[in-house]
Amino acid sequence: MTVHLAEEHRMLQDLVARFVDDQLIPLEPKIIAREIRGEPPKLSEDEEASLLAKCKELGLWALDAPEELGGANLPAVALMAVNEELWRTVVPFTLPPDSPNLRMLMAVASPEQKNKYMEPYARGEAKSAIAISEPGAGADPSGMTTKAEMVGNEWVINGRKIWVSRVPQADFIILMARVGSGTRHEGITAFIVENGTEGFEIAREIPMLGGHRSYELVFDNMRLPANAILGDIGQGFAPMQLRLNVRRLQIGAWAIGLSRRALDMMCTHVKQRKTFGALLADRQAI
Repeated sequence: MTVHLAEEHRMLQDLVARFVDDQLIPLEPKIIAREIRGEPPKLSEDEEASLLAKCKELGLWALDAPEELGGANLPAVALMAVNEELWRTVVPFTLPPDSPNLRMLMAVASPEQKNKYMEPYARGEAKSAIAISEPGAGADPSGMTTKAEMVGNEWVINGRKIWVSRVPQADFIILMARVGSGTRHEGITAFIVENGTEGFEIAREIPMLGGHRSYELVFDNMRLPANAILGDIGQGFAPMQLRLNVRRLQIGAWAIGLSRRALDMMCTHVKQRKTFGALLADRQAI
């Protein structure tokens, strides 16, 4: 990265880089072999548990969680340096917790929701996902049609979501739905849905490039208690954007990390590969 990091943040980046080199990159042959066999290219439970234990040992835990929850409350620029290092490998591992949903919970969760959902999430003891996109409203979340209606003292939600990551592992999902008959941003509301809620179904698993998986979800007369709202009725768009902005920054950092690794591999290759009696590195085009 071309930004100037504070010394303590540069030291953190170096620590994460060593963690990637020593702990994650050696697992790449196993991940690639699983993908070749047609299996999901993911860590086993034992492998993930070992990595999480190492993270705790090194202090690579809750880096952007609030200080009152035992986190480091790192600024965005330091977090992006961390994300850049993590994506120098194809091994799918995230330092807990995954940042974006934490930011949304920090912004609008009620005290009860922070206690029940955010605090375990910040400690790395719970996992979450977010359901925004729909089959007919992917890049434009304001076009969502998933509906939430108050019936008695419960919310009844009907609709479909698509391209949702990490659903089977998630303890809870942040679900975006529309309350009322507004258009664009009007009525968009966030709800917390616990995995296993009746009326919530994983319709299908969708294979993605690189062996990743996303999911299509169906909500069929799913009932939630009145206090399942995250934030205020009709005011879910702004905190959702706050969450998305964090992920957009991460994606940029991930792309840099991948590019750095690819360039390193190419530089190594051209110094080893000979064609017609000469190293690729000695050829003008290279």
